Amino acid sequence: MKIAVSSTGPDINSSIDPRFGRCQYFVFVDTETMDFKATENPNIMGVSGVGIQSAQFMAERGVKAVLTGNCGPNAFSSLQAAGIEVITGVAGTIKEVVEKFKAGELKSTAQANVGPYFKPGQGATKFPGGGRGGGMGHGKGRGRF
Repeated sequence: MKIAVSSTGPDINSSIDPRFGRCQYFVFVDTETMDFKATENPNIMGVSGVGIQSAQFMAERGVKAVLTGNCGPNAFSSLQAAGIEVITGVAGTIKEVVEKFKAGELKSTAQANVGPYFKPGQGATKFPGGGRGGGMGHGKGRGRF
């Protein structure tokens, strides 16, 4: 089976990249032989729609499953429409994750696990904070208990 893993580097000992659409590399692995090929993500610098474009990239290469840290709603829908299994929440090296996949230790994801426009370190929230409030206690409130 041909699978793709989001990766920080071009080899099987590289770490999982927590991003799908904007990962640095995609490592394509044949699970039967463990042969692999790494490709730089052609969509990493895209302005918008990179998750969908990356999903199309997977479909064009005949991938049956994608293993990644996080997958947003647009990429997830596109992968599902292409009949590609999505597994999120994975971490470690490509080799470790592929071995877990082969052993049946990883389960398909039923929905996107982050909201649109997710950035690592932001937290897996559906509504990331984007307020411009500076805080800093300048409200000059005189609340008393």
